[in-house]
Amino acid sequence: MTTATAELLTVPDVMARLKLGRSTVYDLIRSRRLVSITVGRSRRIRADALRDFITRETEEAS
Repeated sequence: MTTATAELLTVPDVMARLKLGRSTVYDLIRSRRLVSITVGRSRRIRADALRDFITRETEEAS
């Protein structure tokens, strides 16, 4: 796996990392709280976008 592809996560990858269900991850994407891109017919989330999401959510919770 190259560095470029390692940075792109699938929805199941994000589900596993956040311990959330598929619907919840897609809700986060739809609400634009989690930034994603479409590659063909697949949804991909950059690893740094996931880190940004976690940071924002943590700051909002404090």
